[in-house]
Amino acid sequence: MNYKADTPAAYMAQLPEERKPVVSKIRETIREHLPEGFEEQMSYGMLGFVVPHSVYPAGYHCDTKLPLPFINLASQKNYVALYHSGIYADKKLFDWFVAVYPKHCKRKLDMGKSCIRFKDMNDIPYELIAELCTKMSVKDWITLYEKNIKR
Repeated sequence: MNYKADTPAAYMAQLPEERKPVVSKIRETIREHLPEGFEEQMSYGMLGFVVPHSVYPAGYHCDTKLPLPFINLASQKNYVALYHSGIYADKKLFDWFVAVYPKHCKRKLDMGKSCIRFKDMNDIPYELIAELCTKMSVKDWITLYEKNIKR
């Protein structure tokens, strides 16, 4: 779904009522557990947690006017999506997440390269999301990004 929002608060206000509690709880989980240095803002029409230009002036290689993205959260038509760039760039982190996911959810993992799709709003692994958020600092992410993604 496409929301026209300039701020995270405006994005949250536009969500369907049945999605607000889930997206709010995931958002708060991310905010509480991400290491210091990431900033929340709108990013690609979604809630975004980015490395700001004040920390990484080079910005995102696809569009250097944008800050370096790390996590995005979106309410899509049939699911809530959590996009985690670290999972995409770090095979060890990806493998860890895939291995521990079944311990936290009844449903089978539905995941793309960086997108984790939650279709059952009653089976969201908040504790696992919290732990995932702690796995990579801003410095770690910049180093990994420059090594594995930025060309």
